[in-house]
Amino acid sequence: MTLTPEQLAEIAEARSETKATLRATAEGMEKHLYVAHEVLDHGLVRVIDYMGDDSAITQAARVSYGKGTKHVTNDEGLIRYLMRHWHSTPFEMCEVKFHVKLPVFVARQWIRHRTANVNEYSARYSILDREFYIPAPEHLAAQSTVNNQGRGELLQGEEAQRVLDILRDDATRAYDHYEDMLSQDGQKGLARELARMNLPANVYTQWYWKVDLHNLFHFLRLRADAHAQYEIRAYAETMCDIVRDWVPLAYGAFEDYRMGGVNLSAKGVEVLKRRLAGETVTQENSGMSKGEWREFEGVWG
Repeated sequence: MTLTPEQLAEIAEARSETKATLRATAEGMEKHLYVAHEVLDHGLVRVIDYMGDDSAITQAARVSYGKGTKHVTNDEGLIRYLMRHWHSTPFEMCEVKFHVKLPVFVARQWIRHRTANVNEYSARYSILDREFYIPAPEHLAAQSTVNNQGRGELLQGEEAQRVLDILRDDATRAYDHYEDMLSQDGQKGLARELARMNLPANVYTQWYWKVDLHNLFHFLRLRADAHAQYEIRAYAETMCDIVRDWVPLAYGAFEDYRMGGVNLSAKGVEVLKRRLAGETVTQENSGMSKGEWREFEGVWG
């Protein structure tokens, strides 16, 4: 993604303005304010505003628990306790508003997280830019033969080039027709709200996405996971870097207990107990389905 001189000037102007405030600020997040972090070929993520920090989480927890926290000796310990025991409201005391530029097909996957406030660029009122997501060759893969939602082996050589050519040609042709339908040269032109229906799903859109930290962590746990679709994972990983700077204690606990942790079913716990007792446990005598056993073996071997 290349920012125009006008966009760079706008960001520089926004970052040059300083205003006195009595509210808490996070030094790590201040460096991200308004900065456009490039994602994919034309996408971006940037922080527009935020509220709270690690202290806001512990402050809310101590108000809630009162004397119940008298044994907690430090903020990190309390945050790790809250994360470990799946508390939610203290993390909701922090909020962030992102400006995200992303392909439409990624946006439709993203919007399934219905726990944020979203305001999207309207193609009813404005004309979308001629920008499409075209995957890099290393991200062109065939359909997985074992996972209906995943990718398999990479496409190679002529086959990869054939797919890239189709993607570029179809996107270019669709946008040319979009412009033709909007044209004012000798005709009235089709309404923007109708002309947009012809655009492909890899055209870029933009939105403001405001979310609290609790729900942001849920989003990142799913979308920054290695099994997530690459395109949305690229955005999630960029946001992880931002959140790590914003709330380092909370992110450290999240990384430990959510991203790096494992949840076990009651059957899974029982299998581990049996194995520790020296018993040989197989899928057939575990009480698990083949899918459950495959996932269990993937973690515990």
